[in-house]
Amino acid sequence: MAKYIARRLAYSVIVLFVTSLVVFGLSRAAGDPRHIFLTEYTSQEDWDLWGEEYGLDKPFIVQYGIWVGNALRGDFGTSLRDHVNARLVIQERIPATLQLTVGSFVIAIVVGLPLGVMSAIKRGTIFDYVGRSWALLGQALPPYWLGVMMVLLFAVMLNWLPSGRKGDWTHYVLPAVTLGWGAASGMLRLTRSAMLEVLDSEYIKLARAKGVGNNWIIWKHALKNAIIAPLTFSGLLLGGLMTGTVITETVFSWPGLGRLAVQAVYNNDFPVLTGVVLLVTVIYLSVNLLTDVLYALVDPRIRLN
Repeated sequence: MAKYIARRLAYSVIVLFVTSLVVFGLSRAAGDPRHIFLTEYTSQEDWDLWGEEYGLDKPFIVQYGIWVGNALRGDFGTSLRDHVNARLVIQERIPATLQLTVGSFVIAIVVGLPLGVMSAIKRGTIFDYVGRSWALLGQALPPYWLGVMMVLLFAVMLNWLPSGRKGDWTHYVLPAVTLGWGAASGMLRLTRSAMLEVLDSEYIKLARAKGVGNNWIIWKHALKNAIIAPLTFSGLLLGGLMTGTVITETVFSWPGLGRLAVQAVYNNDFPVLTGVVLLVTVIYLSVNLLTDVLYALVDPRIRLN
């Protein structure tokens, strides 16, 4: 088990290194940031002082090394727009993104998992067809379109809920449902497929032939083995929701990391942008590593392989 965790940890470190290199390289792809923020009338002295302050007068590899060293200490540089430490700008947005991510994740688990189990149990019934249609619709609708339609219906036409921004719990409903619908749809389809595969297996047929009760078969045997796939998907889903809030936060003007990243792109705020991307990458890799460890604990075959 220790070797398995070590391999997964080494893989995560490599991915993080490559991501940081790509992100930093893209931030310099447009050339020297001084050409963006300084005018043609800037004196040579101010040009040199600005470059020295932000480390832009050094070779690329040296700039990258300095940036990595600072990032390991939580220092992503100074925001080129707000002129404060980029870490402080990012910290202000983390709670909003976590709130939205957790809410949509709870919706995915509470809605998708039970409906997937019931859809498999009632295979071929009207409940199954409705559940599958709902899941297919949820995965087919683009999040930005779904968000706009929900705003038009519940905020503009019915005036039941606010259209966006962060406030009391009513501001939280539409963004969480918009982000959670697609996740719940994926969870439903995966859970249904896993349950059907187990229910069609030979040992379940043998249990039925021996007269074992249907409820005992479903909840004691089938669900216990079918839950492995949704468990793995849950970890990937949580990481995906964390990194996929950009569209939802933009539609609902939600002050999270996704919207901050979009604003950083518009403002050419490289320290904030690289900080957000690196932070989200670390969170995603950490969640995936934890999921792999839990998967290995549940399924011993993973450890053997």
